[in-house]
Amino acid sequence: MAVTSPAPLPERAICGFALFLASQFGFLLYLVWAYIPESWLHSVGLTYWPQKYWALALPIYLLVALTMSVVILFGVNMINTAPLCSVDNITDHFAKSQRLDTAQDGAIPRLRDVSISEVNHHFYLSQRELKDLRNRVAKISDLH
Repeated sequence: MAVTSPAPLPERAICGFALFLASQFGFLLYLVWAYIPESWLHSVGLTYWPQKYWALALPIYLLVALTMSVVILFGVNMINTAPLCSVDNITDHFAKSQRLDTAQDGAIPRLRDVSISEVNHHFYLSQRELKDLRNRVAKISDLH
């Protein structure tokens, strides 16, 4: 049975240490390949190595690929975002079907989206107009 807990286990520690050693060995091998001259490598008997060009080209290609993926991800997100003049920035189909319940005294109200008209009322109405509006809403909700 597979363990789904993220807690540290001895097996994970062993695998992590093995991966650490493998990555350190790979980096050391890369440095040997990049900095030691070809003639020294041939004298030791190591003849099947890629060209030295790839010692610089591969990291540069990887860096460019990473940068391009970030730029493409940003572009895809911008394409999928609604324009600023869209109504989708104000409400969606989930907000239209929310229940407007009157909260009990002292209780935390139900979590819901705040409609744009309610936001405008809170920002731009005077305290007297806001009190009158709340009274009217309370009367309407009592009728339902």
